[in-house]
Amino acid sequence: MYKNKKTDSDHVESHSRAKNTFLPIIQFSFTDLLLTVYDMLAVTGAYFFALWFRFDCQFREIPDYYLLSWLKFAPIYAVITVIVFSLFHLYQSIWRFASFVEMRRTVSATFILAIVHGVMITLIFRRMPISYYIIGAVIQFILVLFARFAYRFVSIQKAKSIKLLQDTAADRVMLIGAGSAGRMIIRDIQNSDDVNEKVCCIIDDDKNKQGRYLEGVPIVGGREDILLNVEKYKIEKIYLTMPGATAEQRRDILDICKETGCKLKSLPGIAEIVLDKVTKGSMREVAVEDLLGRESVKVNMDEIYRFIYDKVILVTGGGGSIGSELCRQIAAHRPKKLIVFDIYENNAHAISLELRDKYPDLNLEVLIGSVRDSRRINQVFKKYKPDVVYHAAAHKHVPLMEDSPCESIKNNAIGTYKTAYAAMVNGCKRFVLISTDKAVNPTNIMGASKRICEMIIQSFDRKIRDGKAEEITPMHMHFEDPEGAVYGAENNCREYATEFVAVRFGNVLGSNGSVIPIFKDQIAKGGPVTVTHPDIIRYFMTIPEAASLVLQAGTYAEGGEIYVLDMGEPVKIDTLARNLIKLSGFTPDVDIKVAYTGLRPGEKLYEEKLMSEEGLRTTPNKLIHIGSPVPFDPDMFFTQLQRLMAVSYDGLDDEIRGLVADTVGTYHPEGLPAQKPKRINAEEKKDTQNDILNSSALA
Repeated sequence: MYKNKKTDSDHVESHSRAKNTFLPIIQFSFTDLLLTVYDMLAVTGAYFFALWFRFDCQFREIPDYYLLSWLKFAPIYAVITVIVFSLFHLYQSIWRFASFVEMRRTVSATFILAIVHGVMITLIFRRMPISYYIIGAVIQFILVLFARFAYRFVSIQKAKSIKLLQDTAADRVMLIGAGSAGRMIIRDIQNSDDVNEKVCCIIDDDKNKQGRYLEGVPIVGGREDILLNVEKYKIEKIYLTMPGATAEQRRDILDICKETGCKLKSLPGIAEIVLDKVTKGSMREVAVEDLLGRESVKVNMDEIYRFIYDKVILVTGGGGSIGSELCRQIAAHRPKKLIVFDIYENNAHAISLELRDKYPDLNLEVLIGSVRDSRRINQVFKKYKPDVVYHAAAHKHVPLMEDSPCESIKNNAIGTYKTAYAAMVNGCKRFVLISTDKAVNPTNIMGASKRICEMIIQSFDRKIRDGKAEEITPMHMHFEDPEGAVYGAENNCREYATEFVAVRFGNVLGSNGSVIPIFKDQIAKGGPVTVTHPDIIRYFMTIPEAASLVLQAGTYAEGGEIYVLDMGEPVKIDTLARNLIKLSGFTPDVDIKVAYTGLRPGEKLYEEKLMSEEGLRTTPNKLIHIGSPVPFDPDMFFTQLQRLMAVSYDGLDDEIRGLVADTVGTYHPEGLPAQKPKRINAEEKKDTQNDILNSSALA
């Protein structure tokens, strides 16, 4: 019964809203009234002045009959003027922003009024002098147009005065690129009240553009003139507005720009923006990867879509840098189900929140577990039956693994074996291993463990192709499991057909543990930036590129291949560090020191993409190659792997490196002589199995 009853506060609020609404109407109506009075005086006065000019500006010379005719028609014409102007919306425009549309309406209205005036005064009163009609129409047009555009003119002049004052304190900007993107950036800066910047000059390599002006800004020369004009115009910021430039062109220009000490920003690539929507907000900070000068890896997304669509996909290590990016790209291709498997719950939770928010219809399962736990990994495969596995779970930190070599073997090598075995016996169609260029002629235990991973998937593939998959036995350390089996696991596949492949690439920019975040933190703290050696070099790629390559390799796989990305020229870490310091606006060894700490345990001066024994075959994607498998004995390798498992679970760090060297002939750790793989006979194989059964370790 009290639903419609208003309180006193409701009435006060209602009155306040009415008052606030009424005031602008009064103000607008008063402005209209002033403009209406002006128009009535202007149009009638225009024709009086026409008479006055006709008779040599002598009022007494004007005949009474002409003056009387004008005087009688003036009030009628004033009313007609207001009506015509209203029809042309000349009282509803915001004249501060008057443009060509308002100009056209004003011209049309005054032209019609001139005709109406001439016809009506002639028919109703008398024929006036010819000059009266012409001069009156001209003066009328000038007075009407002046009143409406004078406010805009005053506003523009006021804005220019303010802009002129602001320009003295504004950041001085140089644009590189006098194309349509550059023009839009200039307009956005000039028309924005919130941007305290002034575009002073433009650089463009096109000789036909040099010496000309773009939106009033001079085009002063090509890239060779950048340093000169930065000093001449006292430039503080440089904006690279060339979205269509190649990676090499951007690198060459930025190599010059980073020497200026100016703040650098760049437009994204042309594929990432819509040119007719370019604004200053489109600019992003120049990243160090812009200086690598390598085109992004292009993949066939249609092939990837067809391969992933409506399949159950499992990503181990799905919360890590590569694993999470794989999940993002897979989620965009509509899998039947995406399973994120990771031992670190925080990362797994973070990627699950991101994917559920971006893809609400995605069938997502997030599971916690370790690839080292044979029972857990078998439970996952048995329950979800994944069609494709992307195995990204691994320990990757080189120095840490040197201190804990047994953990590297347990997690990387044994974990890969257990996951691959679960995939094979549960009917998984394809298994893609994420490998690294550190697996080539490794000098550290992490690289050697990843080479063992590659050998595992090659061994599995060879056994399946030879029809001897039954010879592959599960690896486990549970006492209660019978030999050759895993508790609770069954062989659910009658015919083994899993295709095993590996994808090998270099360092990933921005990933967990990569040098870029470390360098940025050191720069933020004021230095020093630490580099292990002035000559150390690495291959680099971005996280999305790495994930795209892995997905593309999954579509090409036939079994047993190691896919290698053509990552272009390697980059000196020292150069990378110094460039990052320059991009941050500092001078290396002046503002921020660069300190050399010496190579860390197991670290090489350079990484290789392929072993010398491997050859290269091309794929439909010219940036992706296939390395031919290196021959080795799978039976001997499996026996060695079982011994590695026993020693690693016993935590025998002193022995593990020697056993790894026996297994991986290309592994040459410091302090350990190079060894050739040792052939193990049947008796030694049996002893190894007994060692495992007698081991005190549990998994």
